[in-house]
Amino acid sequence: MTRPETPAAKSKGKVLLTGGTGFIASHVLDSLVDHGYDVVVTVRSEEKGRRIEKSIDNALGVRVSFVVVENISDDGAFDEAVQADPPFDYVVHTASPYQLSWEDPVRECLDPAIRGTTGILKSIKAFAPSVKRVVITSSSAAILSPPNHRPVYDETCWSDSTMEQAKDPRQTYRVGKKFAEKAAWDFVGSEQPGFDLATINNTYTFGPVPRSLPHLGAVNTSNQRILDLVEGRMRAGIAPTAPVFTFVDVRDVALAHVRAMTVPLAAPGSRFYVVGGYFSNPRICGIIRAAHPELAAACLPPPEADAQDDFPSDHWAFDNSRSRDVLGLQYTSLEKSVGDTVESMLRLRSAGGKA
Repeated sequence: MTRPETPAAKSKGKVLLTGGTGFIASHVLDSLVDHGYDVVVTVRSEEKGRRIEKSIDNALGVRVSFVVVENISDDGAFDEAVQADPPFDYVVHTASPYQLSWEDPVRECLDPAIRGTTGILKSIKAFAPSVKRVVITSSSAAILSPPNHRPVYDETCWSDSTMEQAKDPRQTYRVGKKFAEKAAWDFVGSEQPGFDLATINNTYTFGPVPRSLPHLGAVNTSNQRILDLVEGRMRAGIAPTAPVFTFVDVRDVALAHVRAMTVPLAAPGSRFYVVGGYFSNPRICGIIRAAHPELAAACLPPPEADAQDDFPSDHWAFDNSRSRDVLGLQYTSLEKSVGDTVESMLRLRSAGGKA
């Protein structure tokens, strides 16, 4: 993070940020502090909160504190967290589980995603009347309808996923994201709270690993394919890219959250489809090979593998004009996103944070 003009510079407002140790939340935290906000981060344990504090420059630490919320699915989980002195102006809700397999999809994914979202909105309405706006991290999973894709996707699109599909662990995440976001919009529509709502529907997200990441073994799911290349796990052949071929850099996602807190919204709020471009695993491999010859020799497959691009010729298109026009986003290229991600991984590895 860059330094404010002075550590005691006047705050632009106070923000509650949930899911503070998450990949996206860590970058939202950076962006909020860079823009002059005071931030209270929710974490699941004291240890995780201390890890965040330790990772922040001392000059910026005055802007950041944390509060423990152990289980966001519990009734009233956020009742105490939303109460502060001075009170909160905004809430950014990023907390939601993401993994590729579940032993109990309802308990591990759907409940935290849906009940956690409605729960925090209820708490804000009841105990934090000062909050002007809530920004929720949704997902492109709430927009896309595979395998029957539309020719072009934008914020008007909703996934055709059903609750029945959530029983399939491969579908649980995207079902949860759709119904969590639906629940948020339904709450605002029926309860008419004193705040308005914006959602960030970001696609597959790459970018530098968080400063508070303890080791590369804890890297987020979307960055895992980059780490697999860096660690030589695709040396025998590049893994298939499917099912996702769109990406966005996490710093663009973070900036989208911060700007969505304050921009004028079309009543009763706005969705923002945040997607920067297309990618494939062979393209990522080529970028790493060009920037890091030492990795090419030791970890990457032969150069001809880069030419075997599995990007589909009939891939659907996306319209991200609302995010560019309303939020002013200028999207980071795949080359820079991958390059900066690799550099952050190498720094952590050199510091002893091996996978």
